[in-house]
Amino acid sequence: MTTYKEIFGKYVKNYSSDPSSDIEGQIWYNTTSGTFKSEVLVAASWASGGNMTDAFFGRGISGTQTASLVFGGRNPGPVFVSGNMESYNGSSWSPAPSLNTARRYLNGFGTQTASIACAGAPGGNVPGAVTESYNGSSWTSVNSLGTGDNNGGFSLGTQTAGLFAGVSSPNTASEEWDGTNWTAGGTLNTGRDSGAGAGTQTAGLIIGGSTLTAVEAYNGSTWTSVASLNTARNNDGGGGTQTAAYCFGASPPTNVATEQYDGTSWVTQSNLSTARDNPNRGSVGTVSAGLAAGGNNPPLVTTEEYSGASLATQKITTS
Repeated sequence: MTTYKEIFGKYVKNYSSDPSSDIEGQIWYNTTSGTFKSEVLVAASWASGGNMTDAFFGRGISGTQTASLVFGGRNPGPVFVSGNMESYNGSSWSPAPSLNTARRYLNGFGTQTASIACAGAPGGNVPGAVTESYNGSSWTSVNSLGTGDNNGGFSLGTQTAGLFAGVSSPNTASEEWDGTNWTAGGTLNTGRDSGAGAGTQTAGLIIGGSTLTAVEAYNGSTWTSVASLNTARNNDGGGGTQTAAYCFGASPPTNVATEQYDGTSWVTQSNLSTARDNPNRGSVGTVSAGLAAGGNNPPLVTTEEYSGASLATQKITTS
């Protein structure tokens, strides 16, 4: 009978407890449970979440899959801007305190109880630089961006250490938020707007935008081009970290395509159930617990929750 070592050139190792592994297909024997185990890849999936109240799009977003906010936006009719906000608890959306300044195509970052809303058009195509801070109960106007935007850039980070990059034109500017002021950040390699963000102010990603496949990483001072997307995207959504990110949807055309990043390359994953572009703008959740809320073409109230591809330990049945 052929042995495992004869096939793979290695013996199966014994462990008293399951080891940490990031190698798909790795096999070991757990001496405590008396079982063979292996590391297997669990496929990514999208599942339906609760519906939002408003079918607005071009809204800001912040938080996680089970504790998020969406705010602002516009409706599908004549150019109309909103300051409405909704809060998500992982199963349902409920009304929450409105912004002080209604606007569309704005951006957000932070948590459900400590968020920033920035940029956005207060009406027509007028660029807006307004920034507001949320403490879990109300919004307060704070210092404005140096450069206003009316079509959505990229945003990521926390209420005290955020980043806004790429504005309409598109251009290569980025600005850093320290909880009080905006200051000039590093210059992008490729000008763009309207894409997804992931990570933190000192370890961030901007993903797609302006119908590009290009992705750039930020270290707190400079931007570096990294592995490109498989699908060119504009008005996409996403989240995660600099080395574990996801993105979804886009235009044109409106699509269902989803990709996941491991710090080295982007891999196409299971599609969204509903095609959407212009989902809420910002960085939300993680690759293991992501969120797609709203979008356009047509305007949507639907929410989908993402569970990314991951490695998991599985017992091997032997006869």
